[in-house]
Amino acid sequence: MQETENIQTTATTSSGTSVLEKCSRVLSALFNPFLVPLFAFILLFTCTYLNIMPLQYVTLVLGTVFSFTILVPWLFIGLYNWMNRWTLKEMSTRKRRFIPYVLTIMSYTTCLILMYRFHYPRYLSGIILAGLMCMAICSLLNLRWRVSIHLAGCGMFIGGLWSYSILFFFNPVWWLCGFILLSGIQGTARISYHQHTLLEVIVGFVVGMFCGIIGILFI
Repeated sequence: MQETENIQTTATTSSGTSVLEKCSRVLSALFNPFLVPLFAFILLFTCTYLNIMPLQYVTLVLGTVFSFTILVPWLFIGLYNWMNRWTLKEMSTRKRRFIPYVLTIMSYTTCLILMYRFHYPRYLSGIILAGLMCMAICSLLNLRWRVSIHLAGCGMFIGGLWSYSILFFFNPVWWLCGFILLSGIQGTARISYHQHTLLEVIVGFVVGMFCGIIGILFI
């Protein structure tokens, strides 16, 4: 009887862990720092008055953002990994993350320069500026400490959402509640699987939120 209870308890624990792991993977993809700017632009063009923009303009903006925040960094980082024969897990160590940070910062900087060069509105280029600031701060922290870049993505998303609610005069309460809940799940999962400590998760979130607010509203 006791053995049966132990098996049931183990199965329940395993099931709960499996659900948490699946949630963690989904949220890691959603709040991947490379994807946050693109998601932010998509939300702007679908959930605000910017949905009246011509399709050609929206396509141009999204294409630029996709190219320099996702495609180019992934290509360069993939090439860097291939040259060193590293897997993604091997590259995730603190010392090996610095070069990918630098490559990403260079790509974001190029995107920001192009946006300024072609006179993109400040409220659009602010997203890229926030992402660039977040990457720069995380890369500096990474020299001594392995801060959570995924929670930085969560924080930047929430900080950006609050900033745009001020710029576009909408009530963000339910959006904020939803994304804060998802961020909590993401942070819990990364701590549970020993990918980060509690402090690394908190600092990553605070850095991201700070950059999302300062980059969009004040710079």
